[in-house]
Amino acid sequence: MYDSIVVAAALFSKGATTRGLIEKAGKMLNPGGTITIVHVLDEIPAYMVAAMTKDQLLNHRKAVRSQLESLAATARGKQVEIDLRAGKPSTQILECARECKADLIMIASHKPGFSDYFIGSTAARVVRHSPVSVLVSRRFS
Repeated sequence: MYDSIVVAAALFSKGATTRGLIEKAGKMLNPGGTITIVHVLDEIPAYMVAAMTKDQLLNHRKAVRSQLESLAATARGKQVEIDLRAGKPSTQILECARECKADLIMIASHKPGFSDYFIGSTAARVVRHSPVSVLVSRRFS
């Protein structure tokens, strides 16, 4: 059982994979423990940012936060925090885990390509560099 679990949220397929991870985390959490759902916004190339309005960027951020709040609501009766970040996903996930004093990181992995045959590249980086246990949930869709 764990006191602090970080769930790396992926919002593809309407968050179905993340919802499953949150459900598992709830079962593995000690009473009084916390689940932190972290999502890392994709870095937008500078040439695209220049063509976007502040409102577009703000609206995207609000939409992502709304999705995360919806996912957090599925963890009924559990203490859930949302951490929305920008940057390199693996780095930000590990930083979140450090800040939360997590004792477990949960992350999904996609169907691998040749360069990351066994697990996805973000998941692989998290596994290689994490000082705490990492549960990798396999996703093949």
